[in-house]
Amino acid sequence: MNWDDFDAFCQVVDHGGFTAAARALERPKSSLSASVSRLEEQLGTRLLERTTRRLRLTDAGDSLYRDISKPFSQLRELAVDALAKGTQVQGTLRIAAPYEFGAHHLASVACRVMTRYPALKVQIDVEHARVALFERHYDIVFSALEHRVAPSTVVTKRVYSLERGLFASPELMVRCPAFAGPDDLNALPLLAGGEDHDWPFTGADGSTVVVDVRNPPLRSGNAEVRLQAAMAGLGVARITASFCAPAVAQGRLVRLLPQWQCAPLRIHALLPGRRLVPAKVRVFLDGLEDEAAQQGGATAAA
Repeated sequence: MNWDDFDAFCQVVDHGGFTAAARALERPKSSLSASVSRLEEQLGTRLLERTTRRLRLTDAGDSLYRDISKPFSQLRELAVDALAKGTQVQGTLRIAAPYEFGAHHLASVACRVMTRYPALKVQIDVEHARVALFERHYDIVFSALEHRVAPSTVVTKRVYSLERGLFASPELMVRCPAFAGPDDLNALPLLAGGEDHDWPFTGADGSTVVVDVRNPPLRSGNAEVRLQAAMAGLGVARITASFCAPAVAQGRLVRLLPQWQCAPLRIHALLPGRRLVPAKVRVFLDGLEDEAAQQGGATAAA
């Protein structure tokens, strides 16, 4: 009896199919299929029903999975902990991040870490929608968590506090010569983020103003969509300053109310709730914090 075949079966079920499991494990799909077929032959029963659209457990497969999945999961966790005790940085680091953060803040860190540790591979999935926490077996999931609380099964560490500002096209602001403060935003179309309900501001004297985001002409969690809409003159966008810097330099956007501080975009690094943090995760987060310090980004442990 080959225990690797049992593990392959669990991995296929965990990942929802052969293709996803093969990608995560960096194994040929044919190898996983052969493992499951061999296991079915040895047990004398069908474990999975394979169709072109989905994979379904048979009654025998469901029973087997419920009996063995937890022990195999615990063995994998022990293996991860054993590797974490070492100092060798190797394997594949799987990361998911929202577009506004991932596209502009992770590439340089990944390049430096991979140059320093040639045995390490990095996979970065930049997501426009909300990232499903560890559904695809990520090592790190970066999330804004502005209106949510991370599950108790993950470890939360705040890494970045990104400066945000208000941006609009010069053409739009020509039509609004009386614009002077946050209260005047009520007379302008506001381009809202996916979960924006209000925009808080802090003045130089410490005073605060909260602007309700009412009936926005555009609502999108995709910062690139809001950026394009702002450049087209469709409204005012609240986006991270680093993301808008090229458009500002080209004269396609202007920054509004620089004397008022927007609430920053706080990005958290979410890690699976393991007892030990693998070396590949440690070195990446260390590199990210070093870059944050160099760029003036705030770092803190949650």
